Amino acid sequence: MELLTYTVEEVAAMLGTARSATYEAVREGRIPAVRMGRRWLIPRERFHAWLNGAAVDKAA
Repeated sequence: MELLTYTVEEVAAMLGTARSATYEAVREGRIPAVRMGRRWLIPRERFHAWLNGAAVDKAA
């Protein structure tokens, strides 16, 4: 079964950013995420939609 979410650590690795910078982006709402207790989880579909939108914005 494929997971529906990524962890902040997984997203940081995919983006090639520091974990602390990724947490900051999540807390500021720049990366779509949901809080589950003490953990932040990034929904896969929302993350990929955000990533595709960010790539389009940079190309413009």
